[in-house]
Amino acid sequence: MLHTEKSGPNNKHTIASFFAGVGGIELGFEQTNDFKAVYANEVDKNAQITYQTNFPEINLDIRDIKEVEATEVPKVDIVTGGFPCQAFSIAGYRKGFEDERGDLFFELLRVIKENRPKVIFIENVKNMVTHDKGNTFKVIRESLVANGYYIKWKVLNGKDYGNIPQNRERIYVVGFNNKETYDAFEFPEPVEMTTELSDIIDYNSQEDEKYYYREGKQPFYDKIEEAVISYDTVYQWRRQYVRENKSGVVPTLTANMGTGGHNVPLVYTKNGVRKLTPRETFNAQGYPEEYKLPELANSHLYKQAGNSVVVPVIKRIAENISDVLSKHDVDDAMNIQDANYALVYTDLQGNYAGESYTHDYYNSYEEAEAALDQIDDRFPLIHDTEYMELVRKRKSMKFYSIVQL
Repeated sequence: MLHTEKSGPNNKHTIASFFAGVGGIELGFEQTNDFKAVYANEVDKNAQITYQTNFPEINLDIRDIKEVEATEVPKVDIVTGGFPCQAFSIAGYRKGFEDERGDLFFELLRVIKENRPKVIFIENVKNMVTHDKGNTFKVIRESLVANGYYIKWKVLNGKDYGNIPQNRERIYVVGFNNKETYDAFEFPEPVEMTTELSDIIDYNSQEDEKYYYREGKQPFYDKIEEAVISYDTVYQWRRQYVRENKSGVVPTLTANMGTGGHNVPLVYTKNGVRKLTPRETFNAQGYPEEYKLPELANSHLYKQAGNSVVVPVIKRIAENISDVLSKHDVDDAMNIQDANYALVYTDLQGNYAGESYTHDYYNSYEEAEAALDQIDDRFPLIHDTEYMELVRKRKSMKFYSIVQL
């Protein structure tokens, strides 16, 4: 079997990152020392400042992805994309592909189709699988596999897979352009959480007074004083009441935690009750001490942290990707034929894990249907309504579907 060489600087696998934010995905990959980001795209002006502060050597394209020609993107080994989660999350009012941001996935797909990277890596919100009765993720999954990628996905929690005390569940989709690499790849196993809240939150130092909640300063201070009483937990102010996160970790950080007083993480410290500082929210995403926060309004930094990723989880997935590429990086990508239908295999493992790939391509629906009778009678051929029912009932099933191209 022909093994290909790494193509990047110092023989590292190269990365092109889209919707790069402040670079959490690139950082996790680069921490393995096996990957190097050579191109990134990010349209948010404040995120651009933070990105360029920390990755001055990376070519940051500040245009809207819709303005980027796929041929302008350098040929790389891996394309990553954490496209904006608002279109798929509860916070985005469940608009999905009806939202104008929903089509950003298809802009990413346009780049993937042109550049044919060995690996694709996508991070998004947990409920992307169930959104719109399952149709949102169905479209994403079928679009990727119909274009020749063998994909696996799994929902991982930062506290269970990143040794970071934050309750943050996200879906990770990893795709390979050949089946041997796909077969060899596995998501990381859970790890014991040894990182404590005191490792990421400074309970002793006096912070700027603007972070504190004081009597006479906030009209709801009496509720804060009554509820926020323990060093061992993180609380949230929820507009009308205090919510204690009893699991002993930071609740899921949100993009709006620094504005409007909603979802603000609060801690009880030796100097009074205060909100987390921007640095502490980045700590809760697993960013290292040397990661620099530029002089921006705190609201921007909170938003950047809330929109970012748990870096140690990314690193652990990247280590597994690197491992399979080193052993199975074969030059036998699927030949994408000029066909009309794809026969797609899917192993749906409930709503939070699975895998899928195209078995073969056909000119007609009837040809694909006839082929299935010949190749595999163990798993049924199901249609859209049956798939939606599987998602609704959180069922596990191995099945085939026929996708029109």
